[in-house]
Amino acid sequence: MTRCGFVRAVLRSLCVLAFWAPFAHAAAPAASPQEAIDALSRAVDAVVGVQVTAAEGARSAETLGHRRGGSGVVIGPEGLILTIGYLILEADAIQVTTHDHRVLPARAVAYDLATGFGLIRPLLPLRVQPVPLGSVGATAASSMLMAAIGGEEGGVAVTQLVSTRPFSGYWEYHIESALFTSPPVGNHSGAGLFNQSGELLGIGSLFVGDALGDSRRMPGNMFVPVDLLKPILAELQQTGSSRGSRRPWLGINSSEQGGRVQIIRVSQDSPAFAAGLAAGDIVLAIDGEKVSTLEGLYKKLWARPDAEAEVLLTVLQGTQVRQVPVKTIDRMTTMRRPAGI
Repeated sequence: MTRCGFVRAVLRSLCVLAFWAPFAHAAAPAASPQEAIDALSRAVDAVVGVQVTAAEGARSAETLGHRRGGSGVVIGPEGLILTIGYLILEADAIQVTTHDHRVLPARAVAYDLATGFGLIRPLLPLRVQPVPLGSVGATAASSMLMAAIGGEEGGVAVTQLVSTRPFSGYWEYHIESALFTSPPVGNHSGAGLFNQSGELLGIGSLFVGDALGDSRRMPGNMFVPVDLLKPILAELQQTGSSRGSRRPWLGINSSEQGGRVQIIRVSQDSPAFAAGLAAGDIVLAIDGEKVSTLEGLYKKLWARPDAEAEVLLTVLQGTQVRQVPVKTIDRMTTMRRPAGI
């Protein structure tokens, strides 16, 4: 995708859809086509490319790579940029590329484990107008939206909101509301999702094969809604993370298999590794409470008041059921903190 005539063509297509598609949602009287084009153009201009080099020895480099690229969206004064957190996890150097091809150094402001958001700020004046934050609650299912990607290979695409539902990630991650869109966009990491008024609705996180959330296969993307950011934005800027990020961590990647939680990977030097857990083990219960979903496991684990605690996992290893004590830790203490956080 390019950022010239094609961008304008897509913007105009979005405006037509906003005015004439029978499923278009408008909580207020529609703006004129030119006003809509101007709002979406400003949104595109606020999307930047994000290039990251991880710190030497960063644990996250094993799964995320030493060099990472994605997008971010300018949301606040002095060039405050919202992106997806895994891009800046344990970052040593960060650069942002504006829509007019300026490349500026930046620093990490926050990484929030609980929501998955990251905040960065350029070290030089960005001179980009921030976009307003929208709301999932004001967005109807089937709404046509714009996904925007920053950087040299950036561009825009029309996509559709197909579902809004809780999401549990295999990496000990859960949010109560996530946005699922289809068709999918490439280079989704940190991409901005905008409504027809140019308001930011979400930040790109994943490619998924089940955007509808049912047995039907539909490729799409998962976006983290900015509704999760609003209550914690000030806290993130002050402390670098939210209180919700300080929670027990096991160090496992898991999947749901026929009503059971199966471990598919154990991080080295993690509590689970120290306890002898391994890929293939099935977690049946935590402190005697049965678990059958990732969400159930996470919520029971995170219900403990302290990040450092001992939990008792009931685990099926091969044909044997074992009681495995695990001493959890605060994952934030295991990661190299980028300069600035």
